[in-house]
Order: sequence, then structure tokens, then C-alpha cells
Amino acid sequence: MSANSASAAPEAEQPSTGSGPASRIPRFPFWAQIVAGLVLGVLLGWLARSQDVSWLVTTLDKIGSIFVQLLKLAVAPLVFFAILVSITNLRKVNNAARLATRTLLWFMITSLIAVAIGLTIGLITNPGSGTGLTPKDGELPERTGSWIDFLTGIIPNNVIEPFTELNVLQIVFMAAVAGIAALKLGEKAQPILTLSQSILELLQKALWWVIRLAPIGTVGLIGYAIAGYGWDLIGKYATFTADIYIGCLLVMFGVYPLLLATVAKVSPLQFFKGAWPAIQLAFVSRSSVGTMPVTQRVTERLGVPKEYTSFAVPFGATTKMDGCAAIYPALAAIFIAQIFDVQLGIGDYVLIAFVSVIGSAATAGLTGATVMLTLTLSTLGLPLEGVGLLMAIDPILDMIRTATNVAGQALVPVIVAAREKILDHDKYNSASSSSIDTFGPSDDDGWDGDRDRDRDRVSEPKDAVPVSA
Repeated sequence: MSANSASAAPEAEQPSTGSGPASRIPRFPFWAQIVAGLVLGVLLGWLARSQDVSWLVTTLDKIGSIFVQLLKLAVAPLVFFAILVSITNLRKVNNAARLATRTLLWFMITSLIAVAIGLTIGLITNPGSGTGLTPKDGELPERTGSWIDFLTGIIPNNVIEPFTELNVLQIVFMAAVAGIAALKLGEKAQPILTLSQSILELLQKALWWVIRLAPIGTVGLIGYAIAGYGWDLIGKYATFTADIYIGCLLVMFGVYPLLLATVAKVSPLQFFKGAWPAIQLAFVSRSSVGTMPVTQRVTERLGVPKEYTSFAVPFGATTKMDGCAAIYPALAAIFIAQIFDVQLGIGDYVLIAFVSVIGSAATAGLTGATVMLTLTLSTLGLPLEGVGLLMAIDPILDMIRTATNVAGQALVPVIVAAREKILDHDKYNSASSSSIDTFGPSDDDGWDGDRDRDRDRVSEPKDAVPVSA
């Protein structure tokens, strides 16, 4: 019996207090809460639409909007401090430049595969045919993207504007500059790094409270989608919606397992068992950045060293978008081209692949993929009014897109760690599909058991795997 288990026995015999785990009322697993939220949202949405209950539609809209707004509230500071801390953490890792290069390379490889699948599905199914939609149904989007905006928009006009306007790409730029400068300063920057780490943990703690509201947010988001759009409208986009879901599922449960089995040489089933808490939260929240703390935690539990995970996951949460930046714009471009009767050639498909691989940072990890889509359409010369055709169905599509994004953000660190021989296979093989209730940034909210187990593993010599080439 270990010292930890020996000391746990006397504690178990002590009377429980109001704050102890023993006094807590048993709760449903988080996945069950999410499912319940989905079912309740569909029922309330159907009721609001069929009975024309306007106050219920408004209530569902407010609930969903508040949940998304709470997630966005933490995005700007979370991205800044996560990127800054992650870059400085690379100093603790041997061959950091090699790891960063391999990570970026696998981001591009998987994105290229995803966009190829999207294009193939689109060419086979012709999602824009037979919808009954016309160019008159489209309208210009409020937000657009172009290569000029993308290239020149990286550098902010001042340090305040990116945070007030939530320009994540500029926030990433400033964080990267600050992180590199801190590395160059060395010990002089240590007080700033300590403060940054504390702020990051504080933000993750606050964001975790928002994450726990996801079942309630689900009711509002799904309910309003059903009440506002109805099944008739969804029916017009049936082929396109099915294409997005099929494409994302093929990438998640076809391409990713194949890469895990052949490249990383690990069990795909074990990966999904460990990563499932992050994937299910991404499906509901529709935010890669909002899911980032959970994604980082599950990636660590899959045996990827923390120092590398703290770089790869924040980096991926703002740039790695197989769902939003690869599958979706590929299918959407074909869909819009068919609605506007524009013929696409081989060169256009190559451009779509190029934009998906190079321009994915424009999606910025936020809900929705409008900027990335407008960037793709403007590159191809397709009418931007086509974006308006897809806005109504976007919330339904965004759930599976974000789940695919987050699965890929956890996948690449596992592949790179396995290839570089720094993956802890014991932790990987013991990762379980435990409830999301076991994940969180501090020990006082019921996550003690998982952290104690992690400490036990780290204390064993077999887990002290050096990070090397």
C-alpha cells in the first residue's frame, strides 16, 4: 500500500464536513446532463415553434446567447496568457524547435486530408442541387475575410483594440512576441511569468464555472435553433448538413484512428476514451478556445508531457481547425458555387486546399466559421452573398465542426509525442472515459482523485521520461 493510500484510510473514517466529497448529493454524469439538455432543448424548441410561444423563443435565445457570451468573455485574456505561458514552457523541453515544427507539420497534413475528404464528398453529392435556394436568398455577411486583411491584420494598431474587438489572431501575435521576449530576458522575466501563470490558472478556474453551465446552455442553443429555423428550413439543407456531418465523422473516426494506429502506433479506442470529455464539450459549446482547458487536461492524461501539451493545445485551439477550416469551407464553396451556377475547376479546388491549410488561423477558435468561409469565397471569386445562405443552418453545423476541431487538437500532440518517443504509454493505456466532472484546474472542486493518481504516476521512476529527439 502506498503512502497516499495509507493516509487516505484515516481520512475516510473522519466525520465528513459540509465541503467534503462525502456530503455531496450524487450528480448525473456530465454526458448525461448534456444529453438531457439536447432532448429538452429539442422539445422546448418544437413546442415554441408549433404553438407559437414567442416568450419561450426569446427565453431560449437569451439562455443560449448568455452561455456563448460567457465563453467569449474569457477568450481574449485566456488566449493571450495561454500562448505566452506555453511558449515560455518550451524552454523546459529539449528540442523545442523540433517539436514545434513537427506539430505545425502535422496540423497541415491532417488539414490537407480533411479538405480532400470535404471536396470528395461535395463532388459526389452536389449539395447545392435541388435545394430550391436562389442567389436572391443570400445576403452579405457582417464579417468578411481577405488575404490582405489576414496578412496585414496580424499586427494590431494598439495593445487594447484586439482585446476589445476580440481579434484573436492579433492577440496570438502579441502573446507570441511577449513569450519570445520573455525567453530572451531569462531570469529577469520570471516575475512576469509567475504572474502570467497565476492569471492563467485564475482564468481557467472561472471558465470552468462557465463550462459547468453547458447543459443549460445546450437547452437554449438547440431550442432556439429548432424554434427559430424549424425542420422545414433544415430540410432545404439536408444534403449539405449530411455532408458536413459525414465528412467530420469520417475524419474523426476514420482518418484519426488510422493515423493513431499506423503513425503513432497506439490504440485509437484508447484515444477516444481519454479525449471524449473534451470532444463532447466542444460539440455543445461550439468553441475550441472555450474547450481548451479540458482539451489540455485530457491530452496530458493521454500521456503527452505537460510542457509540450501547454504549447501544442493552445496553439492548436487558435490554428488547428479541421472541421471549420477544412471540411466546411470545401463543401460550402461547392454548395455556393452550385447555387450561383459557377463552375469550379481543378485550379479552384487546389485553391480551396491551399486556403484551408494556410489560412485556418483566421477562424480563431471562436464559434462559427464565417471569416474562414469568406476568405475562401473571396479567393475563389465566388459571391460573398453565399455566406448568408448558410447562416441559418450554421449553429447545427458548428457543433460537429468544433468537435472535429478539438479531436484534432488532441490528436496531433499524441502523434508527435509518440513519434518523438516522449509519450507515456502507461498513462495513455490507462486513460479512461471518465466524466468531465473529474477535470478542472484546482483540487477543491472534486478532482482530487485524478490529480492524486497523476502525482502517484509522476513519482514513479518509469514515468520520468526525458524529452529528447
